[in-house]
Amino acid sequence: MFSLETFELVVNTTADTDILDLTGEVAEKVQQIGMTAGLLNLFISGSTAALSTIEYESGVVNDLRAAIERLFPRDLHYGSTAALSTIEYESGVVNDLRAAIERLFPRDLHYAHDARWGDGNGYSHVRAAFLKPSLNIPIEDGRLLLGTWQQIVLLDFDNRPRQRRIRGQIMGIRPANG
Repeated sequence: MFSLETFELVVNTTADTDILDLTGEVAEKVQQIGMTAGLLNLFISGSTAALSTIEYESGVVNDLRAAIERLFPRDLHYGSTAALSTIEYESGVVNDLRAAIERLFPRDLHYAHDARWGDGNGYSHVRAAFLKPSLNIPIEDGRLLLGTWQQIVLLDFDNRPRQRRIRGQIMGIRPANG
């Protein structure tokens, strides 16, 4: 029988790019609900957090945190009319990537959000906008279809602690006797 079930996880974060593994809590909710096949949608409310998957291992988590900081540095200043910076173009993918990032996120711009609100978290809004607030995961044989080394993570970019609410919805098939 087709069914729709909703659940919520509440997670407390600290500040400055928390990356927290939600896989165990989500898998437990899926098991409690008892769907045999379907689709799980996870959504986090708030404009300074995101959901993703990654191998949740300290090296990869630290690499991700560093990559996010390189792509979306907290000390950039977005919103001014300053011209794009120039850099020396060299061959190689790494240098091309650096050039693209510099064009997208020039060092001498100002965050309009910070100028308007003065809360210093403009960078967190930009980071969350690029990584997105939702995630879909198939369910088969009553379990999440994640890869062997793939975990569900919450990324909280805000500059102060938050209580985050993640809404889960499972659309799928429940056993006839369930």
